[in-house]
Order: sequence, then C-alpha cells, then structure tokens
Amino acid sequence: MKKKLSNYVFEFISALGIKHVFTLVGGGAMHLDDSLGQCKTIKYVCNLHEQACAISAEAYARISGLGVALVTTGPGGTNTITGVVGSWQDSTPCIFISGQVKRSDLMKDKGVRQMGMQEVDIVTLVSSVTKYAVTITDPSSIRYHLEKAVHLAKAGRPGPVWIDIPLDVQAVDINPDELEGFQEKSEAIPKDDDQLNDLIIKVIDLLNSAERPVILAGNGIRLSGAQEYFYTLIDALNVPVLLTWPAMDILPDNYPLLVGRPGSIAPRGANFALQNADLILMIGTRLDFALTGYAPEKFGRGAKKVMVDIDPCELDKLKNHIDLPICMDAKRFLSGFCERIDRYKRRDISAWHNRCQDWKQRYPVVLPEHRQNNDKVSIYYLTEIISEELQSNDLVVPGSSGFGIEIFLLAFKVKKGQRVFNTTALGAMGFGIPAAIGACLASGKKRTICVDGDGGFQLNIQELETLHRLNLPIKFFVLNNKGYASIRSMQNRYFGQRMGSDADSGMTLPDLVKVAAAYNLNACRINDQVDLRAQVKRVLEMPGPVICDVLMRADEARAPSLSSAQNKNGLMVSKPLEDLWPFLKREEFFANMIIPPLKENL
Repeated sequence: MKKKLSNYVFEFISALGIKHVFTLVGGGAMHLDDSLGQCKTIKYVCNLHEQACAISAEAYARISGLGVALVTTGPGGTNTITGVVGSWQDSTPCIFISGQVKRSDLMKDKGVRQMGMQEVDIVTLVSSVTKYAVTITDPSSIRYHLEKAVHLAKAGRPGPVWIDIPLDVQAVDINPDELEGFQEKSEAIPKDDDQLNDLIIKVIDLLNSAERPVILAGNGIRLSGAQEYFYTLIDALNVPVLLTWPAMDILPDNYPLLVGRPGSIAPRGANFALQNADLILMIGTRLDFALTGYAPEKFGRGAKKVMVDIDPCELDKLKNHIDLPICMDAKRFLSGFCERIDRYKRRDISAWHNRCQDWKQRYPVVLPEHRQNNDKVSIYYLTEIISEELQSNDLVVPGSSGFGIEIFLLAFKVKKGQRVFNTTALGAMGFGIPAAIGACLASGKKRTICVDGDGGFQLNIQELETLHRLNLPIKFFVLNNKGYASIRSMQNRYFGQRMGSDADSGMTLPDLVKVAAAYNLNACRINDQVDLRAQVKRVLEMPGPVICDVLMRADEARAPSLSSAQNKNGLMVSKPLEDLWPFLKREEFFANMIIPPLKENL
C-alpha cells in the first residue's frame, strides 16, 4: 500500500521509540512538517530558533539515547550547525532532518552559488561534523538512508547524522514493501577473542604490580552502555577512581573509591592522586587539554598509562605519552575484563587509599570564606547549597561555559541517580535554556535545574516562550555577574582594560525579572547570602518554570585552577597539574608529592 514519503519518515522515527521531535516549520519542509503534525505517536516541540531545535535534540539524546530535529532549507539548516557541532564533539547520537528545494532547482555542479529559493548545500556544510550526511534524490532509497543514518549515529563512536530531503521528494508516494533496506556489515566478535584476552592480561599484570593505581573513567562508559560492568570492575579491583567532567554523574561524590574529577580546573586531591599514581587505567576518555593541561608530557608523568578508546585518532594524538593504547569499545573491554577478573590479585593498597581520601577531605573546593555573609553571592556557596538541596532523581543541566559554570561543575557534588551534563567540548553560549527543555522532556518532565551565566542566558532567550508554553518544571539559577566574567578577567590580565564584556566597556544586559514577566514566567531575585539556603529552597519548591536572578560576586576567583608562575629568572612557566593556583606553600606542596617534583614546582 502506497503512502507519502514524508509520512513514512515519521513512522520510521516513531518506530525508533522517539516521543518528541524539535522543529521550526518552513516552506522548504512543508510536507515533512505536515506529516510530523499528523503523527499521533510523536509530539512536536516548536522551538523559536533552529539552533535551539538542535541543542534541545542533543540534550534529549543525552537522556533518551537519540534525539531528532526537523528544520527547513537554507537558513533553517545553517542555524542548526552550532548544535550539530556540539553533538559531534560530545559524541551524541542525533538525527537532523532538513527540507530542501525541489530536485530540479538544485544547483548541483553548475558552479553557481544558488539556484533554488533559499537553497544551501547543507550536506557539504555539515559533512565534516556528522557521521553521515545525504540529500535524498531517489525516493526509493529513503528506507536505506534512514536505516544507515540511524545505524551510524549509534555505532562505534556515536554522533549526529543529517538527512536532507528535497521538497518534491517529500511529496512522492512510495510503497514501503518495495523499499530496499540497509544491511550493516556483521562483525561478530568471538567470545574467546585472543587479542582481547592478551590485552586484558597485560592490563591485569600492570595492576598486579602497581602500588599506586587509579582508574580514570570517561563518558565512553555511558555511551557504550557499560555502566554495570564498570561498577562490577571497580568494586573487584578496589582501586581509587577519578572521573572526567563529561562522566561526572557515573558515580556519586560519596562513593568510597571516588577521589574526584581531575584537570586544569579541579579539586587539589584529584590532581594529587592522578599525578602521584604509578598506573593510570583510562577508559572511554579522549584526554582533552582541559583534562591533561597543555603539556601532555607532564600528565601522569610518573605512571604507566593504559588508554582504552574506540577512536584510533584519539589514541594516535597521544601516542608518545601512552604506554598501552587499546582501540576498543568500552563495553567490550569492561565485559571482557570482568570475565577474567579472577586473574587479578587483590593487594593491600590501603596506604594509597588512605592518602587519596586524605587529599579529598583535606582540600575541599568550598571554603569557609565562601560561606561568609557578603553583599553578593558566592558561586561556591550557591553550588554547595544547590547540591545539598537537590534530590537523587533531579536533572542538572549547567549552561555553556565561563567562570560561573566552570566553578559550578567544579564544586557540585553528585548524588546517586542524578544526571548532570553540559556542552563539555564546544562550550557554546546559549546551550542552557534549550538543553534544559530537551532533557526535561526526555526524562518524562522530571524536575530540572539549569545554572547559567547571565551572558550565555541571553543567547536563545526566545526559548523562554517555549518553556512557558510547555510549562516544564525547570528552575533556572542565572549567575548575574554583570556580563562576561571570564572574558573580563582575561582582558584585565592580558591587556589591563576591557572591551565588550560589561556595561563599562559597551555591553549591557537586561533586567531578567522584567524579561521573565514578559514571558509570563515566575521570577525572583537573590541579592545576598543572608538565608541563602532558604532562598534556594523557595525557588526549588515553586511550581512550574522559575527564573531566579542571582546577584553574584562579580569577579570571584576561579580556583583551584592551572596557571602559570614567574620563575627565579623572571620567566613565565606553565605549572603541571599537581601544582594548582592558589599555589600552596612549597613545604606543604612537597609533602604531598610522592613522585619527584619538576623544576617548575620549585
């Protein structure tokens, strides 16, 4: 029985278990729009900017496993690219579907810049940031390309895919029974894989001989669905565990083996554990500069390093610094390890455990001075209170980047069952509002907390209307530090003056309480730290969506963090990860070092 191709597309999407599609309608996608509107098993969410569609779909995928956005041709497609890049860099599986001009209007290889109205060669534009991108010119190939796109979005290292459908193709009647499907290549892995066995034996032998081992766990563990194997393994190995920021919600902060989240902005204890280790087993982390610092040769320099990653390019970029690279899916590695765990000889490393936990307790991120009453609010103290007041099933979606968000991620303490994520790699301003909407919908409308900077909050501010329309239980804490605090700090440090980062340098922001009122949203303002806990609880307990404007200490220091210092010769040198700013007194610092300090530490 024949049916319209655009109807087939959304029946296919529905069969994947997708319950929501994020969209902004347009003439170039009119048949797709109509079919989505008629699909009784999918709710369409009308965003007010295509970038928001893409980011909402990305966040939806973080919770549900797959997100979908539908946009029109030309600017509809180009507006999504920031969200597509975020999905690409954070390995998030998403399907982006776009309308396109009819086939006879395509410019193809004519050498012109445009033929059809609003025509853009979107496939060429997004090909470098998607796993698969195709324009459907043959209606009978629609099933093949949809199935291939979904397979590639989820297979291997996940990521976004793009299906571009010309206007006349959308309207064609097709017979689904006659469509050719995609046949993925079967690469069955033998249960008793010799290579896997040899590699795991090598890792176990390294663990058996290590005195100060740590496991560094990344988001690849969640992406591969290997959490249960991971929990089994770390309990069996009984070694200290570190988490990357993208994987910060894999374990709660009170987990006995967890030391913290190391990196260039990190608790001192986590970095001391990492840098003093003699073996680092890294699973599902790409080791970006935010984690290693800008001198990878100093990263874990006293340790043998084992890196398990599905992407050979990520292994190759650090080939001179990794002792045992293992190109493998985290789930395959962890499940295989669990099957061979009897070879591991559990040793007494209690002294190392005690040292790691001592570091964790002795160097907290939130300090007494952060809790002192002040005219304005400390992001450290605000984060501590939000952490303590949230429930185990809450969603936490920090905004994009900047000092406030970095400090929030640094100081936040995860509870068991919570999901916490942000745009880790790209750090795009404007992530917060649409991401909170997408995540909240994917979770079945759980209470969602979004902490965002006042600068980033303005990008995609139009989505407050989407929030109002959907009446989602999202509580926004907007960190009002009068502009772009991280840029302001950088400008003052390097140039001694400001440009476009606050009101004094030409950039202003509106009154958020008034903005919220224009969108018919509940809003309030926190002016100081007097009864801060009660003020936070009041926001969390308010029904529906809430915008809370929090007046912050405008230029609060971001610490502990990696920095540079002037040596005895007057030269600026980058410090290794163990030596974070504010710098400890040298006597105290040396007492924390097991491996020999570098000359930069002297």
